[in-house]
Amino acid sequence: MNSIISLALVSSVLLAEPSTVRLLQKDGKHQLIRNGQPYFVKGAGGSKYLDLLARAGGNSIRTWGAKDDLTPLLDKAHSLGLTVTIGIWLGHERHGFNYQDGNAVTQQIEKAKAAFKKYKNHPALLMWGIGNEMEAKGNNPAVWYAVNHIARLAKENDPNHPTVCVIAELGGKKVENIHRFCADVDIVGINTYGGIGSVGKRYLERGGRKPYIVTEFGPPGQWETRKTDWGAPHEMTSTRKAQWYYDGYQKGILGHPDICLGSYVFKWGNKQEGTATWPGLFLKDGTRLGAVEVMTRVWGGKAPENRCPELHELKLSKSANLKPGDVITAQLAASDPDKDALKVKWVLRQDSGLYAGGGDAQPEQPEFPAAILKSSTSAARVKLPESGGGYRLFAYVYDGKGDAAVANQPLKVEGNFRPLNATLPVLVYSEGSQSGPYAPSGHMGNTVAIRMDSKCSQNPHSGKTCIEVIYNAPDKWAGVVWQSPANDWGNLPGGLNLTGATHLEFWARGEQGGEVVTFEFGILGKDAKFPDSGKGKLEKVSLKKDWERYRLPLKGINLSYIKTGFAWALAGQGRALKFYLDDVRYVKE
Repeated sequence: MNSIISLALVSSVLLAEPSTVRLLQKDGKHQLIRNGQPYFVKGAGGSKYLDLLARAGGNSIRTWGAKDDLTPLLDKAHSLGLTVTIGIWLGHERHGFNYQDGNAVTQQIEKAKAAFKKYKNHPALLMWGIGNEMEAKGNNPAVWYAVNHIARLAKENDPNHPTVCVIAELGGKKVENIHRFCADVDIVGINTYGGIGSVGKRYLERGGRKPYIVTEFGPPGQWETRKTDWGAPHEMTSTRKAQWYYDGYQKGILGHPDICLGSYVFKWGNKQEGTATWPGLFLKDGTRLGAVEVMTRVWGGKAPENRCPELHELKLSKSANLKPGDVITAQLAASDPDKDALKVKWVLRQDSGLYAGGGDAQPEQPEFPAAILKSSTSAARVKLPESGGGYRLFAYVYDGKGDAAVANQPLKVEGNFRPLNATLPVLVYSEGSQSGPYAPSGHMGNTVAIRMDSKCSQNPHSGKTCIEVIYNAPDKWAGVVWQSPANDWGNLPGGLNLTGATHLEFWARGEQGGEVVTFEFGILGKDAKFPDSGKGKLEKVSLKKDWERYRLPLKGINLSYIKTGFAWALAGQGRALKFYLDDVRYVKE
């Protein structure tokens, strides 16, 4: 039956005519016209739960890049009556991309041209999204020249779909420079969170003349909210977030009908960013939160048969000046509009300490199940861990019918940080473990020449994926470190106590064989605030063309505090290099 459905889907796509999207301006009003009909974007960022998105009244999704094959996603969207804004990912200077590097910029251009050629005739295509927050402060003309070059190529290759350049908020001279340097950008895409209610007003005040689309919006980010005395941001309850989505949509999107072409709510799914629940409209298990109900209402979709629970307040008896082992109480006030019986799950997590914007990948934070001594639907007694540091207590309220509400409160335990004792084996990378305790976030050396794909499907050692590493330079050196927490070089607590592990093992192969790579762990020295307790290295390994297992013995190494769990590094070898990694883990024989 599934194969019949798949064949029918492919057939419907093949028979469909390519879409034509025009940007019309009449009497001072901007409007998208798709296949001859006015089109207001009621979109979401994310690729999950598309059936629900369509039932909710949504009509579009966006991607942030076109590296993976988007054909199945485009086909699925088309079958549901959804369109897709296809993102063309552009390098970020904060990640090391250099817009004065001609080779790097040329590579971006070639990838963009390949995407234009591959997808321009798909009937689900709505627009081309040129970049996403690549502009930093917006002051580098080279970035804008690169954006406009790719926008111009989009028009040359595909005159039937407009271009939108996606920027982060409106600070500095971003609006001025995108109008000055980017004549081939049709629409300004704005990612905004705390400023969603005033985004249209502020855009016009900064001289915005092109139409705009809100390409990401949601509750205030962790960089925008009030903080505790120790710097931990307070997160809204999911119920308050739902109201924020509603108010922001009315003011920032519907409030400027002459120049706003629609929006993409973020995120139609779940994402670890700052906390486990900050930007998502769903929990990790797919349970709906109140924002889904709100977006269904504003989009004009089918009213949900069941309402979400409402979480009014989560209070702690004490949140600061706490000692290891202290016991605190939490009080919860929640209700259900449908009078459904509620169940509450209480979870204590280590706080990430990662509060900057940017959306970089973050690993999930460890949980402490034994900390919940006693709990009910309205209260919990919590015994704090024996380690100092920041924590968050979460209360998940479920109605048993697929809807939930969630809140958390930060707290601080005094004393020295002690990493969690690892349960072996510890997966650094394996099938399905990309969100493990260590994140491959520490790029070193000639970073602009590094390309790493953790979902490569080309001949993995096991499962369906492996890591593909490309170094596109004949000289200099480069490397990537797996860090805990992500993007930290020893300023924040994290890591694991890996005592008991006997080997760090992994599988590797070279594309041609003979690629020389060094593998190591524990690179943070005593000059770091939170250094690694030990280190190990396999120096200048000459890879074979076929998969081979490598084992780094750990006997005699202090593994009590390992923050950098794995790293690779190489020197330029006169040509571009490609190698693969899989099943990276700490094991006990």
